Amino acid sequence: MSTRMMARMALALMIAVGAATYVSATHAWGNYHWARKSNPFTLKVGDNLSGTWDPHLTAAVSDWSLSDVLDLTVVTGGTKPRVCKATAGRIEVCNERYGFTGWLGIAQIWASGDHITQAIAKMNDSYFNGAPYNTPAWRQLVMCQEIAHDFGLDHQDEEFDNTNLGTCMDYTSDPTSNQHPNAHDYEELDTIYSHVDSTTTVGASILPSKMPPAMGQINFDTPGQWGRLVHSSENRRVQVFELDFGNDNRVITHVFWADSEHDARR
Repeated sequence: MSTRMMARMALALMIAVGAATYVSATHAWGNYHWARKSNPFTLKVGDNLSGTWDPHLTAAVSDWSLSDVLDLTVVTGGTKPRVCKATAGRIEVCNERYGFTGWLGIAQIWASGDHITQAIAKMNDSYFNGAPYNTPAWRQLVMCQEIAHDFGLDHQDEEFDNTNLGTCMDYTSDPTSNQHPNAHDYEELDTIYSHVDSTTTVGASILPSKMPPAMGQINFDTPGQWGRLVHSSENRRVQVFELDFGNDNRVITHVFWADSEHDARR
């Protein structure tokens, strides 16, 4: 029996055990998903990372690829980390010292209707190079979570100081036990991707023709380019912005604010 098959059997047992606890919970990011004609599908992840971050990307890709519907494969990055420009049909993952902008991590998706057409995840080393975020646990939590937003998952919980759920989709002040997906994350992916589409955005070389060229040209680094605020957690450390380009086209930005900047903004 292959290692992959054994891992998936273990995953099935996790889901069965965890179902009673999480049966009423859902954490999809709206209806956003990658269009594809069959499952499982393979989604490329561009590596634009330094050596410090590479092991965390490897772990996150391995974790999420245990899903029944999704396989991730790491490829050579297609952008410079400072710019972190999106590539049609895949995810680009970057780290850089983006400055003390307030955000620790960002996930952005370009959507045509409910279909994700390209996505990026960015880790801000201006914070990860110093306390309290310069630890493997913090890097793994944020890497695992931001990539997951890029294929349609949202959080299970947005409280920072309650008991950890044992998933990177749970915000926390202590990420020690929240570095990987849990059973319900995989269950939610099965739900999100339970249908198939008549077209595909996975691996597309260009954006759909209905998407205006400006969507691929604007710099989305700062709140001034993110559009309107559409969601904010109670403590404002988790926020979602939407920039609407009309004709059912939009760029959605999911922001994980660093704690020190949150305190300053209060």
